[in-house]
Amino acid sequence: MTGNTGRCAMRGSCGKKGFFGKSLPCPYDGPPQEPDDRKTQRLLAEVCGPSFAQGPVCCTSEQVEELRVNFNQVEGLISSCPACRNNFRSFFCTFTCSPNQGTFLNVTSTQTTQSEQIAVKSVDFHVTSDYGEGFFNSCKSVQVGATNGYAMDLIGGGAKDYHSFLAYMGEEKPIGSPFQIDFPLTAPASVRPLNDTPRNCSDNDLGSRCTCIDCPAICPTLPDVPPPGAEDNCKVGPISCLTFFLLLAYLVATLAFLTGYSIRGMLKKRQDKTYDRVALSVDTASPRSHSRGLIGAGSLARYVEEDSIGALSESRRLGRETSLLDPVETVQPRHYPLNSFLRRAFYRTGLFAATSPWLTFTIALMVMGSLNFGWKFFEVETDPVQLWVAPDSESKLQKEFFDENFGPFYRTEQIFATAASPPYNSSIEDDSLAENPVLSWERLKYWFNVESNIRSLRSSSGYTLSDICFKPAGTGPCVVQSIMGWFGNDLDDYSYDTWAERVKECALRPVECLPDYQQPLAPEFLLGGVPLHDDGTKDYINAEAFVVTYVVSNSLDSEVQARAMEWERALREYLLNLKPISFAEAGLEITFSTGVSLEEEINKSTNTDVRTVVLSYLAMFLYVSFALGQNSGSRQDNGVVLSLLQWARDLPLILWRRRNPSVDSRPPLFPRLPRSMFTESRVMLSLFGICLVILSISSTVGSFSFVGVKVTLVIAEVIPFLVLAVGVDNVFILVHELDRQTAMHGPNAASGTTQEEHRSTPLSPARSTVDSLRDGLSTGPLPLYVSAEERVARALANMGPSILLSGVTETVAFALGALVPMPAVRNFALYAAGSVLLNAILQVTVFVSALSLDLRRSEARRVDCFPCIKLPQRIELVDATPSPGIGRLAMFMRRYYAPFLLQPLVKILILLIFAGLAVLSVISMQHIQLGLDQRLALPSDSYLVDYFDDLDAFFDVGPPLYFVARDVNVTRRPGQQALCGRFTTCTEFSVANLLELERNRPESSFISEPGASWIDDFLGWLDPAKEQCCRVRKADPTTFCRGREPERLCQPCYYNKVPAWNITMNGLPEGGEFMRYLKQWIISPTTEDCPLAGKASFANALSFGEDGDTVFASNFRSFHSPLKSQSDFINAFEAAHRIAREMSQHSGADIFPYSLFYVFFEQYAHIIAITREVLGLGLAAVLATTALLLGSWRAGMIVTTVVALIVINVMGVMAVWGINLNAISLVNLVISLGIAVEFCAHIARAFVNAGSGLPLDHPAAQKERDERVWASLVEIGPSVLSGITFTKLIGMSVLALTRSRLLEIYYFRMWLTLILSGALHGLVLLPVILSIAGGQGTPHQEADEEWMSNAIRSGYEYPPFLADDDDTNLSDT
Repeated sequence: MTGNTGRCAMRGSCGKKGFFGKSLPCPYDGPPQEPDDRKTQRLLAEVCGPSFAQGPVCCTSEQVEELRVNFNQVEGLISSCPACRNNFRSFFCTFTCSPNQGTFLNVTSTQTTQSEQIAVKSVDFHVTSDYGEGFFNSCKSVQVGATNGYAMDLIGGGAKDYHSFLAYMGEEKPIGSPFQIDFPLTAPASVRPLNDTPRNCSDNDLGSRCTCIDCPAICPTLPDVPPPGAEDNCKVGPISCLTFFLLLAYLVATLAFLTGYSIRGMLKKRQDKTYDRVALSVDTASPRSHSRGLIGAGSLARYVEEDSIGALSESRRLGRETSLLDPVETVQPRHYPLNSFLRRAFYRTGLFAATSPWLTFTIALMVMGSLNFGWKFFEVETDPVQLWVAPDSESKLQKEFFDENFGPFYRTEQIFATAASPPYNSSIEDDSLAENPVLSWERLKYWFNVESNIRSLRSSSGYTLSDICFKPAGTGPCVVQSIMGWFGNDLDDYSYDTWAERVKECALRPVECLPDYQQPLAPEFLLGGVPLHDDGTKDYINAEAFVVTYVVSNSLDSEVQARAMEWERALREYLLNLKPISFAEAGLEITFSTGVSLEEEINKSTNTDVRTVVLSYLAMFLYVSFALGQNSGSRQDNGVVLSLLQWARDLPLILWRRRNPSVDSRPPLFPRLPRSMFTESRVMLSLFGICLVILSISSTVGSFSFVGVKVTLVIAEVIPFLVLAVGVDNVFILVHELDRQTAMHGPNAASGTTQEEHRSTPLSPARSTVDSLRDGLSTGPLPLYVSAEERVARALANMGPSILLSGVTETVAFALGALVPMPAVRNFALYAAGSVLLNAILQVTVFVSALSLDLRRSEARRVDCFPCIKLPQRIELVDATPSPGIGRLAMFMRRYYAPFLLQPLVKILILLIFAGLAVLSVISMQHIQLGLDQRLALPSDSYLVDYFDDLDAFFDVGPPLYFVARDVNVTRRPGQQALCGRFTTCTEFSVANLLELERNRPESSFISEPGASWIDDFLGWLDPAKEQCCRVRKADPTTFCRGREPERLCQPCYYNKVPAWNITMNGLPEGGEFMRYLKQWIISPTTEDCPLAGKASFANALSFGEDGDTVFASNFRSFHSPLKSQSDFINAFEAAHRIAREMSQHSGADIFPYSLFYVFFEQYAHIIAITREVLGLGLAAVLATTALLLGSWRAGMIVTTVVALIVINVMGVMAVWGINLNAISLVNLVISLGIAVEFCAHIARAFVNAGSGLPLDHPAAQKERDERVWASLVEIGPSVLSGITFTKLIGMSVLALTRSRLLEIYYFRMWLTLILSGALHGLVLLPVILSIAGGQGTPHQEADEEWMSNAIRSGYEYPPFLADDDDTNLSDT
């Protein structure tokens, strides 16, 4: 039938389609009629507005009553926006009652009802696009706080345009229209589409005006805020301004340096032409000739006193350069009192330890034993929050406040299921299983059985999911977010042909597929990896993964937690067993996490790689045993290799001789190995040194456990490596110095004199050397042979200050790591500092005693490891030449490396190369990222690694976000207006409004979902138009009606109130009345009839005061955008805190944000500032310590600069090698600062102590500095290379075998970079800088005398500075 003006198309009710359902209208082609009675007329005006109060209509009173009931169902969803509410009512009132219904409505089919009446089956409802668009626009942004969603999701199926909106409302379904309503896009000529003027949410009249929350068009504009981490940076083209200026400065400096060097060379050549060549005739056999260019020439002044004045005047007459040859200039060397004091103190310590080793062992054992007593209080910290969050962390305190007032956040058990890559053995016959999509009918049936098993799963104490799950209504079904919820947890009504259509329908319209707990399940919660069709729509059927989340109640009650954890462990075991089964039976790859998984996996015993620790110590032991014995062997014995080669050559002769026993002379049957291999090896000494490392670690653990500092697994894994690598360095330095002392004053120091002869010959007519030096170091010349104890004491006296320098610097640097407030990092720093300090103390006392015993054993020709066996002395030639005692590394340093390094052109190239390396490192540092991927803290074989991978790949839902408001009086209007957002008098930047404004710019706020405002829903609950919400008894308005009490006994709370309920908040409750209604609202069940009730949605949003009459705190809920990377989490944290600060500023309340991950990411808000502070303090400590102990601020500055360059180099590699900046890497940077000192301090001290005190501007100063650098490289360079670099390299390289990605990235990579960079800077750059700007030295007199006499005796000469010597001298040495 076609419509006409003033005619109807349908009217009245003609029964129902079935026993259940709504009444169907009757087809009616007639004129409209007047309402049946005044009651109907009043009801019509009340429901549809005053425009229907007069005149005939096309509906009956029964139809108007059904309209009222239907409107009440959606009133709680759309009433907050008057434009949407009134458009919605007008639309359906016009559809049902308009007197011109026939002009836009056409009945297209009819049906017979249960009462045998003809009723409408389908109609065409013609509306103009303008009207439909306006209607849709007025409702599309209306929010439903209880679901953190939109009303359009519920009333329009999530429609994105007006046609989809109308089509959804017109669909025939049980909850909705009882007949089909179609909305054709085109209309016949005889039909005039409905073209009323829709209300706009931005109109100014109260019947239309909506608030900002529901109408973005009226929202104020916030000042532009760039996304966190994307602030405007200065750029020059594609690079940053810093990079540009660094490159430019390096280029300019390089050109200027090269130009200046060239000009200086030209001027020097020109100046040289003005000088006369002077030939010096000096007796080459005299000590003075040997002193030319040698360090300590001042000690030979006694030979040249008579010639000094004449030589000086002659040098002035001949020119500046000839002063290089004048030893008088060096007669007055500078001496540093502290250096002398330290040497004497270490000498006395060494002499006591060497002469009384067993007493030293006893004292050390008693002290260490008392420290190890603290193991009784040993505890391991495993709680992630206690490990990685500072006790006074603001986020931690806020978390505790949230947990105490609103309850801890739910525990989640989450499962990802993806399609396994074929081949696999499946018992299910389904072709779709071989495809990549995870969904199929067979898999759905399989997973239905899995979920049934999980629901019935029992823990060891019999708890099931129902006992521990979260139930929104307090009782009833559990919250399980699963695709099975779309099927009602029952597949009986679906089949192979219908399941896919059901999934599509539910994904597009979740409100049509409510699970048993009656909350819509958005597809983002259930499906992941959803591909797109060509038109841009999502292809949910071909999703790559489905997600199942079980929400478990959490509590501060330990018993409740224990029940949940017990069931979670049962679930974990079930899922671990399910993984291979589901792969074989259904082709499903299962990844999962339970509430106990993270803590258990982080603290798994397999994460402590015992094999790696043992292997590291074994490798270090073998290397130390081999390396320490290299310089101790007698040069008179053939080496092991030579002996074996000789034996191999003689082997045929040996066999032949055995066949001819008559031959008298035959080679020995076994190879004749060198005796030094048995007597002068240091296996036991190496083992003892490593045992001291273990003892220092054990004692540190005991002492800190006693004072309550807990151990972490990071400490257990890393400290052994660190202390071993640091501690062995000092062993090498002491042993190498002892070898040098033995070479100069040992049994072979004088040719033709045996050890027994030395022992039988007194050193002095009065007393022995030990006796003469017991009170301090002698400053006079030493005899060629001194006792073993004396040599050990002198070795410690020479190297003790260096050990003190590196030990103090390392300890201070490690201790500075305790400034980082994170407990795991702070405890690590304390344990590292304590272990290193104890180990250094043990090495200068206990190890020195062991060194003395080992030296006595060796010189007594007793076998290493078997000291009871003594080898006989071999017959040696009387005129055998003594060995100079220089090792291969020292020989290499002396002959090749040092002379090459100190060439002027090489120095320039080195400075340019290292300056460029520093520039590149600073440029690279700009790209260091913040964060610590939690997967790195897990063992590499943990099942959680795959889970987190799937979480990033397939879960597109952000973490929940809460804004907690406290210190605001919500019982008074100003406090209410500071929080609300859906009333016209709410402040412009109230909490709810600002939350909505920030949600509209997710790129800066990282907020994606509408906020849930409890105060708006509560005040809306009082609206008398929502008849099923707040109700009181008619007879006693002070008594609230229960849900099932009949309507005849109840009335709306604000019925006939004066002033009436309104959106201006005038007349809404305050004070005690506010609290009375609020307490009822919070316990009222959230139902379909009253979705604004607070029990399900806001039961945990309010915290009442102790008296129950105030609101102590409340929260506003939203969701972050999906966060995938560490930078996303950090930026989201920063954005939320920015928003909270603005909320506090505008509302006057104390507001803070809370999300689950905030406690772990607060550190990144301060990490850069802490890094600057800690490294700055560390460098200051290095400067103060080195300057004080070296006695030279210039040398201290140089060492500090080189140390800073090493740390900068490490930071530059961090960006290249994917190492983020976090608390762990920060402590490693502090450790790098401390260890870098070791690469520099020993060489710097040798350089300073080798000097004769020439001023910097002295003509001979440059040559003197070069000589001191050469001497320090020859003396200390081998120890730095073999004892510091190689030991650390070997120890750290074993970390590459660890199964922990955390150790591999943050320890192996960083420490490997540190070792290589430290060695290069310490052995290459530092000597060059010292030779250029090293300043004056502060030698100790006795060392100056000894070095000079030994140099003359052993041939220590630096060829580049002996211009009159021939290069063949190198071969002679």
